[in-house]
Amino acid sequence: MGARLQPLALRLLALTVPLVAKGFSDETLEKAAKSEGYCSRILRAQGTRREGYNEFSLRVEGDPEFYKPGNSYRVTLSAATPAYFRGFTLIALKEGKEGDKEEDHAGTFQIIDEEETQFMSNCPVAVTESTPRRRTRIQVFWTAPPTGTGCVILKASIVQKRIIYFQDEGSLTKKICEQDSASEGVTDKPILDCCACGTAKYRLTFYGNWSEKTHPKDFPRRTNHWSAIIGSSHSKNYILWEYGGYASEGVKQVAELGSPVKMEEEIRQQSDEVLTVIKAKAQWPAWQPLNVRAAPSAEFSVDRHRHLMSFLTMLGPSPDWNVGLSAEDLCTKDCGWVQKVVQDLIPWDAGTDSGVTYESPNKPTVPQEKIRPLTSLDHPQSPFYDPEGGSIKLVARVVIERIARKGEQCNIVPDNIDDIVADLAPEEKEEDDTPETCIYSNWSPWSACSSSTCEKGKRMRQRMLKAQLDLSVPCPDTQDFQPCMGPGCSDEDGSTCMMSDWITWSPCSVSCGMGTRSRERYVKQFPEDGSMCKVPTEETEKCVVNEECSPSSCLVTEWGEWDECSASCGTGMKRRHRMIKMTPADGSMCKAETTEAEKCMMPECHTIPCLLSPWSEWSDCSVTCGKGMRTRQRMLKSAAELGDCNEELEQAEKCMLPECPIDCELTEWSQWSECNTSCGKGHMIRTRMIKIEPQFGGTACPETVQRTKCRVRKCLRGPGMEKRRWKEAREKRRSEQAKKNIDSEQYPVCRLKPWTAWTECSTLCGGGIQERYMMVKKRSKSTQFTSCKDKKELRACNVHPC
Repeated sequence: MGARLQPLALRLLALTVPLVAKGFSDETLEKAAKSEGYCSRILRAQGTRREGYNEFSLRVEGDPEFYKPGNSYRVTLSAATPAYFRGFTLIALKEGKEGDKEEDHAGTFQIIDEEETQFMSNCPVAVTESTPRRRTRIQVFWTAPPTGTGCVILKASIVQKRIIYFQDEGSLTKKICEQDSASEGVTDKPILDCCACGTAKYRLTFYGNWSEKTHPKDFPRRTNHWSAIIGSSHSKNYILWEYGGYASEGVKQVAELGSPVKMEEEIRQQSDEVLTVIKAKAQWPAWQPLNVRAAPSAEFSVDRHRHLMSFLTMLGPSPDWNVGLSAEDLCTKDCGWVQKVVQDLIPWDAGTDSGVTYESPNKPTVPQEKIRPLTSLDHPQSPFYDPEGGSIKLVARVVIERIARKGEQCNIVPDNIDDIVADLAPEEKEEDDTPETCIYSNWSPWSACSSSTCEKGKRMRQRMLKAQLDLSVPCPDTQDFQPCMGPGCSDEDGSTCMMSDWITWSPCSVSCGMGTRSRERYVKQFPEDGSMCKVPTEETEKCVVNEECSPSSCLVTEWGEWDECSASCGTGMKRRHRMIKMTPADGSMCKAETTEAEKCMMPECHTIPCLLSPWSEWSDCSVTCGKGMRTRQRMLKSAAELGDCNEELEQAEKCMLPECPIDCELTEWSQWSECNTSCGKGHMIRTRMIKIEPQFGGTACPETVQRTKCRVRKCLRGPGMEKRRWKEAREKRRSEQAKKNIDSEQYPVCRLKPWTAWTECSTLCGGGIQERYMMVKKRSKSTQFTSCKDKKELRACNVHPC
């Protein structure tokens, strides 16, 4: 497409500043043009802003007062509805600096979305828009400067039509100071207390955007998925995870294994700080069209004490990479509840595994590192690597929408049209999105309404899955539900009250024994004929908590909601949980059950007979050399009327690669030989044998003969010396002959052949080996002469160096 469009803020500067900027004279402009870069000129373009209402705001995630050197923070520039902006400029300055020098700027920005943001060409330390268009928010990452920088001022300018808003104070300026080493243990994310009233109910919807098309490098085709979502709505006294913090064991298990079990256990242990446990199913594969499968979602509630929400899900397979939100505040400064949050997500590293690719082998990070966002410059083998340091393409988006409010509200700013519509919008039935590859029976008639009064109930209809022509395309549910009311009531009836859904039951009024609990709903629309609503807005029921109220009993919470059935068809199991709030006062063990299970029935399972896909390509051989195995698979695609499918879905066969290298193997060293001289200086040798010769490029054999010096008694010189040696040799021969005669008498039937000649030396130089043998000539048949065996002798040869 060529070069990007010139930033709107730059193009409008010369046009707009003379019209609106105060104290920005021609002399100043001329001086700036001659001696200063754009960084200085935009900093001096100060426009006025409206008092009493801030359309635009600059926010650092978590609203920290302090930064930790080297940590990364998400920075958001946004406009309140119905305001918008076309262009912007974002910079970070050391406190008290003008910005006309490179060293005046603090930290570095990282682009998240290249379609929205880019670095300014005339001022590369600043961030501006990629293309001029209407927008309500942008996001970038800012990495804090090194220790000793001091306070930093984040400043933004906004271009709206032909007006530039630029502030030295107020909502477009954020001051954040370096954290003092003395307060290292103090969190750098102070969260304000919530002043909202009542409760609010939200729906979290997770949209994965990680696919081979968007992230082609090393994309894992067969195993890509998002793990089950786990999180909670919680108070500021409990943090599930945060940038710059260390991953708990629960976060580690989600990050490395995709298992939410330990994380859920940790959340439930914080029962007083947690209002709702947020859970949603895993998604296999990671990306699917929304007309094939609905995006994972979950509902949760918040109140004044527990007004934050956090969640995470693993990008799998990966070493320890996740996405999620941390301590997202749903309470507004105006004492109301946020209507909608849309957040684009990039992956972050949990700091527990040092792998750099999707399928790197386990490599624990020791010592454990802090949680940090991944960048495009982490490692050349990383699937997100970009040698130019570009932004990482977004892998997911999360949408959090308010769907109900309960109780009297106390927000200072009146509800706008979005708030009213969100609370009053009726449930809409989604269009039929049944894929062509799913063949069903006709729908059954609707069942009777579950409500016999004018209160809202539900009715159900069912259908049967007859055939699934492509197993890679999931088929929608076989049950359908629709809201309804009793006979004589209808939404169109002018005298009918439109009611909200029931809000979750309140906690039991007692912590031990029998008490009461209540739930509420509110009128969404009064009757058009002006009559009063007679439908109850509150109901109460009895509840029992901790039936035994003795010192040996423990206090537990009420049972949570039932989990989903473990089976998608037929009979399965469902579970619900509760937590121990207080152990027995007498110190004994708590005997209360914290998990309860019961059977659940799903639609009948139907057998899908055979229609198979073609065989896949053979996999790589299971070994890198020698003999191994390889496999291929095919899929069961559909159900034809052919009976049960007994065809094999996987095949294996042997595969042969070039032979593996065989290294040389040797025996142990022999004992050192006797010294080769009877007196004076000489030498001894020892040898070892080759057991396996090297083959196919294996390691060559080392030396097989070693030689060392030896020294015997000093040689005597004189005329009688030779005579004495001859006499000793004669005596030695006589003793050996006598020993042979004795052996012959003891073993008269074990006769040996004379020694054979020595074999040729195994090497020409460097030390070799010769062998000779004495074979048995006649061996006794008696078992007592077991010592009558062939004999073998070895000696060194050609020991001179090569």
